[in-house]
Amino acid sequence: MRMSVLVVTLSPLVLLASCGNGYSTDGNTQAVSTPAPGDTTFDGTFAITEHGSYEEPWAAAFAPGTGVIFFTEKSGTVRGYDTASGRAITVSGAPQVDYGGQGGLGDIAFLPSQAADTLETRTIYLSWAEAGDGDTRGAVVGRGELICEEADACRIEGLDVIWRQAPKVTGRGHYSHRIVFSPDERYMFVASGDRQKLDPAQDNGNTLGTIVRLNLDGTPAAGNPVGEQIWSYGHRNILGMDFDAEGRLWEIEHGPAGGDELNIVQRGANYGWPTRSNGDHYNGDPITDHSADDGFVKPVLGWTPVIAPGNMTFYRGDLFDGMQGDIIVSGLRSQALVRVSVDGDTARETARYEMDNRIRSVIEGPDGALWVLEDGDGGRLLELRPG
Repeated sequence: MRMSVLVVTLSPLVLLASCGNGYSTDGNTQAVSTPAPGDTTFDGTFAITEHGSYEEPWAAAFAPGTGVIFFTEKSGTVRGYDTASGRAITVSGAPQVDYGGQGGLGDIAFLPSQAADTLETRTIYLSWAEAGDGDTRGAVVGRGELICEEADACRIEGLDVIWRQAPKVTGRGHYSHRIVFSPDERYMFVASGDRQKLDPAQDNGNTLGTIVRLNLDGTPAAGNPVGEQIWSYGHRNILGMDFDAEGRLWEIEHGPAGGDELNIVQRGANYGWPTRSNGDHYNGDPITDHSADDGFVKPVLGWTPVIAPGNMTFYRGDLFDGMQGDIIVSGLRSQALVRVSVDGDTARETARYEMDNRIRSVIEGPDGALWVLEDGDGGRLLELRPG
């Protein structure tokens, strides 16, 4: 492992119009910082320790109760790393995935109620892109048992698909397939992207462009407001979800050319895509901006130019002074960690910590350290602490 210190300069407040020239996944416009000044205690100096490099790492989760972090590589590998000993852990039994574009092995999640100070056996949830007939594909969620009987090796057994995005369609984009459990652990919420097909996000006869609410076995939860599964709809490409301390679900999603969105997820709500967006189509065609009377739920916060979020997490620890309750977003095009302060139903960006690489994932470790995965081939696993 290798340690370095990164000193981050907080940018001044920049007022930005929704000009549609910042792209979430394509284009050549660099997102810029839009922080508000003055109310952060952490001074932006990170002590960074490297813990190896990996091939297209995508998502990470600590096994609850342990210091072992597990993460996915998009081509179809699950890996583990013991942060106490520095020991790498191989994981067999990962699913076959449809790899390409934005597709492959996706999210990884564990049940907090199964916290234990040793790994042994626990439930594991994974999401991935699954091939279908006729050059189609779609996101799925699987559940199995992670069994760790050796110090440096685990295996996944009984991994069964418990939910499928429907319908499977052509293309290899916007799977979303993020997994989060409700605080009472009764429900599993899964992000289902629009698969770059746009209009299905307003058609409740499918699950594209939605967030679905399921039981932990993948069956539709009782009382969903739209059809059997749908909790909210009118979404584009959701790449982060987390619950705040009040039990409210938040999500962050890629806009098109401009208009990345942070939203509070409301029961049965329609978020407007593709009828409304504060961005434009990639070819320059305009999309009608949100307005007060349009009938759609408005973003709590938006970015133009985009930050291109990789994921988001509410910070709950106390290692970084003043950060508790803030949202930390991993930035791809912005190559930064974006810090957002929340006040009731409002939010504002308060700092942007430049990382000089596309950041795919950020999660909080057991003692409050931030653990970051860089994007792409050779993406590093980084441990961030106050410098």
